[in-house]
Amino acid sequence: MDRILIRGGNRLTGDIRISGAKNAVLTLMPCALLADAPLTLENLPRLADVDTFMHLLNQLGATTTLSGGANGGAGRRMTIDAARIASTVAPYDIVRKMRASILVLGPLVARAGEATVSMPGGCAIGNRPVDLHLKALEALGARIELAAGYVKAIAPEGGLRGATISFPTVSVGATENALMAASLARGETVIENAAREPEIVDLAHCLIAMGAEIEGVGSDTLTVHGKDRLHGATYSVMPDRIEAGSYACAAAITGGDIALHGARHGDLAAVLAGLHQAGLHIEENDDTIRVAADGPLRPVTLSTAPFPGFPTDMQAQFMAMLARADGASLLTETIFENRYMHVPELARMGADIEVRGRSAVVKGVDRLYGAQVMATDLRASMSLILAALAAEGESQVLRVYHLDRGYERLEEKLSRVGADIERASED
Repeated sequence: MDRILIRGGNRLTGDIRISGAKNAVLTLMPCALLADAPLTLENLPRLADVDTFMHLLNQLGATTTLSGGANGGAGRRMTIDAARIASTVAPYDIVRKMRASILVLGPLVARAGEATVSMPGGCAIGNRPVDLHLKALEALGARIELAAGYVKAIAPEGGLRGATISFPTVSVGATENALMAASLARGETVIENAAREPEIVDLAHCLIAMGAEIEGVGSDTLTVHGKDRLHGATYSVMPDRIEAGSYACAAAITGGDIALHGARHGDLAAVLAGLHQAGLHIEENDDTIRVAADGPLRPVTLSTAPFPGFPTDMQAQFMAMLARADGASLLTETIFENRYMHVPELARMGADIEVRGRSAVVKGVDRLYGAQVMATDLRASMSLILAALAAEGESQVLRVYHLDRGYERLEEKLSRVGADIERASED
């Protein structure tokens, strides 16, 4: 098993190209199941989760072809041809590796009339039930059966039918499943209290490119006029706002100056506002955002919230950054109840953090120290990388397979801006 070695203390300066978004591409890939013609996704990131989802699509009968971008980046693309659906079962051995696998449920039942999907796995950051996904499909007429760890959805005779779906709470995944299923449902579907994340907007634009008719994109009410079929398309994956925010924190914690090429301000408004409060200098120019340290980091008070609020996927990275702030910060996690698993690992490096229920008080310290630490989930992994970049001495980050799920060529990108970082085998 690999580990990442970091010798901290270097000021990071230079340019980083932001990759295609993990949370977007895993939503776009199942769109291919809705059409009998190929869907080509450009700006495809090289991530373990993309490979896992590709294997799942192959299991269902889709063929996948990768081309371009031998080293990742904007030139990489995947063509998915789901003209023939050979199976409507997403098995446990694949689904357990990645929670996003549940997103094949809506497209399969919409196009093939039924779907059987194992209950999902993924990061252990709290209880993330799929009940809202199932209630959305039930509203569209599907019959739901639960047995032996699997969810089975069966469309009524004649297929799914349009309906009003009103979510009691905002759910990104449930909105995505509902939107894909509704695109092939008969009649009009109205999705109320829909998630507004940029990845939802990206999904809607991809579906529209495939022939779907969707109104209200970017709002909390989506109206979908169902079509008999969707066609193939070529679509470019949006840039990864969480990757961009993570590297912005790398500039901050090392007193550096990094230009993030391809980052979009509109996707990052809440993150950039938090960085500005922490004392960072921020410049926007076309498709580039420059983040530069401008004196000591200042403490901030933040709460995670659905978009356009501060993203839960940036909480751990901000916590690491604020461990070096001049004063005490208060972070409150409102999305997941178990997303402070990185706190004991950061404490091993000298961070002063006190968890109080859903909140964490982060008291800035003069210095962090290199240590051997263990990643517990994807974003927690990045918080440990950030702390190690600023720590005195050498750090070893274990379980880096979490990082490989969501950060493309991390060591290479950080090395290019001055980090002393390398990957080593446990053997």
